[in-house]
Amino acid sequence: MKYFGAHVSASGGVQNAPRNAHDIGAGAFALFTKNQRQWFAPPLSAKDIEAFRAECERLGYAPHQILPHDSYLINLGHPDTEGLEKSRASFIEEMQRCELLGLDRLNFHPGSHLGRIGLEESLARVAESINIALDKTKGVTAVIENTAGQGTNLGHRFEEIAYIIDRVEDKSRVGFCIDTCHAFAAGYDLSSAEACEKTFSEIDRIVPLDRYLKGMHLNDAMRPLGSRIDRHERLGKGEIGWECFGYIARDPRFDNMPLVLETIDESLWKEEIAELYRLNS
Repeated sequence: MKYFGAHVSASGGVQNAPRNAHDIGAGAFALFTKNQRQWFAPPLSAKDIEAFRAECERLGYAPHQILPHDSYLINLGHPDTEGLEKSRASFIEEMQRCELLGLDRLNFHPGSHLGRIGLEESLARVAESINIALDKTKGVTAVIENTAGQGTNLGHRFEEIAYIIDRVEDKSRVGFCIDTCHAFAAGYDLSSAEACEKTFSEIDRIVPLDRYLKGMHLNDAMRPLGSRIDRHERLGKGEIGWECFGYIARDPRFDNMPLVLETIDESLWKEEIAELYRLNS
């Protein structure tokens, strides 16, 4: 079964996220469990936890349909000890919040070497950070998102994601998320069904989809293939085009996971989600 949705607001409390998703016909959703521009947040109250769980149950959202995202400040490959330790502490807090909410995965950007340490050293730090977080939590999978390759960011090549996963001790609690805009910007062609077949086969060879893929971000791209620039566009209005999203909608490899929009016009999410379900029918 396909679960299409969007990254919805949790403003006013995490319990509002499932309601906001339901209002746009979403079968899945992403959310921030706290302000994404802050390192740390006050603990979730028992009332908020109970309300979130109750709303998810009432509206029919199971954990495998939900893809929470961590703070943008976190850099698990940070070259400096202070920045790395702060990032690790914040990431553990994010994993613990997911655990309390009954969520089974946390999506995150791998980080950046900032030009101060080598690529492999920084990737190894990400893996070590994941190992530390998994040791201090339970039931939540760390989901690495591929990046567009801007600046010194890690993870624009799927070989880098495989490098991290290979060094995670508990393989049952690590996975990855494919952002279509990021992949296209990084040079993975998705502009036709034939290109999708080739690209997803290549990704599958590097990081097996059936074992490690835990969700997708469905975004068209403003900039051309290989631009290394992260600029999302409405579905079908960018350089990727609808053929890719129709391919994803029909391919059973992408069943039973959250497939969420982060496109630029929230007012169109209901329409875009409806079209994705139409393509799946």
